[in-house]
Amino acid sequence: MKMLINVPETVVADALRGIAAAHPELTVDVENRVVVRRDAPVAGKVGLVSGGGSGHEPLHAGFVGPGMLSAACPGEVFTSPVPDQMVRAAAAVDSGAGVLFVVKNYTGDVLNFEMAAELAEDEGIQVAQVVVDDDVAVSDSTFTAGRRGTGATLFVEKIAGAAADEGAPLDRVVSVARQVNGSSRSFGVALSAVTTPAKGSPTFDLPAGELELGIGIHGEPGRERRPMMTSGEIADFAVDAVLDDLRPTGPVLALVNGMGATPLLELYGFNAEVQRVLTERGVPVARTLVGNYVTSLDMAGCSVTLCQIDEELLRLWDAPVETPALRWGR
Repeated sequence: MKMLINVPETVVADALRGIAAAHPELTVDVENRVVVRRDAPVAGKVGLVSGGGSGHEPLHAGFVGPGMLSAACPGEVFTSPVPDQMVRAAAAVDSGAGVLFVVKNYTGDVLNFEMAAELAEDEGIQVAQVVVDDDVAVSDSTFTAGRRGTGATLFVEKIAGAAADEGAPLDRVVSVARQVNGSSRSFGVALSAVTTPAKGSPTFDLPAGELELGIGIHGEPGRERRPMMTSGEIADFAVDAVLDDLRPTGPVLALVNGMGATPLLELYGFNAEVQRVLTERGVPVARTLVGNYVTSLDMAGCSVTLCQIDEELLRLWDAPVETPALRWGR
């Protein structure tokens, strides 16, 4: 496989050096693998810290900045960051108002963030945690006990980040984050397998002419394989899977997300089908975001995330944000 890398062993460090060069508004500690907004800690503001294995860019480092995350901890490819990274991040952003850890529901992430919270509290930092578990495809998977954390992570980081930037106290930021997670569901589809730099070849076999419904962002198995479907057929299946579980009674935010190798031409066409299905099902859409945001390296495919929102959540979603990968209103 051809990749734009030097050697697999330095791919994360090389990427962090590139982020530092492109975004002087961030403080990037390449050695310790921590990305922090340069103005942190902000007086009186709750710090938001997230992280996970690299390979899902722009999640999480691409979402560090005003209106979203205070810091991110990138691990090795598809591997949880370690507690030392998380404690460094918490210390860098703590203003005395506390720190919220946003954790995707993968076993390594959950265990390491829990350990980091204990270590940070030993250093006098008040820490709360919210676990994101929005994937409706399977109840348990290769890397998790319970549902996987996927696209709703973006919604949690954006909306809770806006609340924190407004000066909301830690308990309020936690409440908002939990409300968003509880109101969100996702479903992903793979058209091709993912290739990690270390392996240099696809991590699973997905024959030509087939797709995997309900795939995870690390290439975990989904619900079933089928012969290739049209964009409209995939939208029908994915949106119905989300709606069957979420059962919204009001408007939703919609994230139509690419898995890394899906061009925007296809994603916008797929979004048209997603919007068609939601209209047919009588679900009003308040806002839509289309693009590659929660990815899986070079996997071709897509995911759909819906979050039922109220006026307050929509206001926080619309609030200004200024990060490398998401920005509006400033």
